[in-house]
Amino acid sequence: MSRFMDVHHGMQGITADQLHQAHQADLAIEKEEGVHFERAWADPASGTVYCLSEAPSADAVQRIHERAGHKADEIHEVPLTV
Repeated sequence: MSRFMDVHHGMQGITADQLHQAHQADLAIEKEEGVHFERAWADPASGTVYCLSEAPSADAVQRIHERAGHKADEIHEVPLTV
């Protein structure tokens, strides 16, 4: 499994509750694509949301996000961590 950081733009004013709900929507169906969303962060002022996941592919991450109603604008594989 690989790690991915995805980025969502245009979510200005997102609240902690909305971020939690979006993350829960991903978690509810993630296993169907072999994905595990680990964490999400948001900057309400810029409208940027970041999600960290483990998945077999970036396409699998995107399929879950699309089905949950919040397609990612960018998905980056993260091959190195410390």
